[in-house]
Amino acid sequence: MMSDGFQHLGGAERVTCTLILSVFTAVLGSLQFGYNIGVINAPQKIIEQSYNETWIKRQAGVGEPLPIDQATLTTLWSLSVAIFSIGGMVSSFLLGTLAEWLGRKKAMLVNNLLAVIGGILMGLSQYCQSYEMLILGRFVIGAYCGISSGLVPMYVGEISPTRLRGTLGTLHQLAIVSGILVAQIFGLDVIMGTNELWPLLLAVTVFPAVLQATLLPLCPESPRYLYIIRKEEGKAKHCLRMLTGRWDVTKSLMEMKEEKRKMDMEPKVTIAQLFKMASYRQPIFIAIVLQLSQQLSGINAVFYYSTSIFIGMGIQQPVYITIGVGIVNTAFTVVSLFLVERMGRRTLHLLGLAGMSGCAFTMTISLALLELCGPFVFLIFALLLIGFFGFTYFMVPETRGKTFEQIAATFRRNPSFLDWEFKQNGTELEYLDDDSTV
Repeated sequence: MMSDGFQHLGGAERVTCTLILSVFTAVLGSLQFGYNIGVINAPQKIIEQSYNETWIKRQAGVGEPLPIDQATLTTLWSLSVAIFSIGGMVSSFLLGTLAEWLGRKKAMLVNNLLAVIGGILMGLSQYCQSYEMLILGRFVIGAYCGISSGLVPMYVGEISPTRLRGTLGTLHQLAIVSGILVAQIFGLDVIMGTNELWPLLLAVTVFPAVLQATLLPLCPESPRYLYIIRKEEGKAKHCLRMLTGRWDVTKSLMEMKEEKRKMDMEPKVTIAQLFKMASYRQPIFIAIVLQLSQQLSGINAVFYYSTSIFIGMGIQQPVYITIGVGIVNTAFTVVSLFLVERMGRRTLHLLGLAGMSGCAFTMTISLALLELCGPFVFLIFALLLIGFFGFTYFMVPETRGKTFEQIAATFRRNPSFLDWEFKQNGTELEYLDDDSTV
């Protein structure tokens, strides 16, 4: 046992207090991501009413003030919802640069400035009678979430022990769905979903940002980043000792050394080259498709517009049904924490795709039998999910219990159809690598 103040909890893999603190602090960013996905849904009618009041006040002194027309109101509301995603898309291009330049921890720290700015803009929009401030605030908080959604799993994955990486990595998703649920509950008209308090409902996102900024200085930087990117072995060793609770971190260092050795042998590549070089083509393609399988599953449409969907189905109190959806979402994310290391990432993803596909078909049929128009968007999601299921089953390898280097080696040993090219040369079938033909 050590005598230098390191603390740990029991288990095959040591889960130190430092590791717990670091993961908790990081996933506060994921909590904010989920909160800002769900927060705009419940107070929709109240915010639209505020837009209308602002519109009327701006016409004061210019003839008889008229309420905002429905087409303009729909456009403003749709922009208020969608610009969050646009902000995330724009900021995501900065993710790699920030993570390499500042490091994972400092990048998360700086990113909190966007959360504070976005929260203040949204919180003051009603007071300033400016729906433009709310829309701009949604864009800024979306930019924060775009960066955070990349930094958090990157940091958590790099500080987690190999055998616990799946479980701890799932906390990112758990924090997202928990944030959605918290936003749905806070949005109740008995809490903050009122004419007076809805700006505070949107501004609440400032508080977890302040908490994360306070705790981050207590957390170590990613040892993998320090050793592989910064080449600072001493600092990497110190952070490993903090995270693992062990003085002897030789095994972890050797794994990173081997990974760094192989990375140094690889040439630096641009984004365009990632899609041209055979050794990178399969993993980058899998990463893109897996992300698409999540974003195009239809779940975001449900969380953004569930109030409108349930009202269209004739439900008088849709917010409580929406909260029920959030509870189920959170509960099964908790279940996945206990299954991810037993069943594997690939198996759980396949189960999720199959389940969502079935639900999308069910929603399509239900909505079609009720309004008979406009429900078929979920049929599109259902067909996409079937395609993603097939892709995952045939193309995605399992990564449970593997180091980063072992995962990379899997792709080198098992080329996919993306890396094979047929050449009309008798019966010869050639495998084309970056600069060689086998």
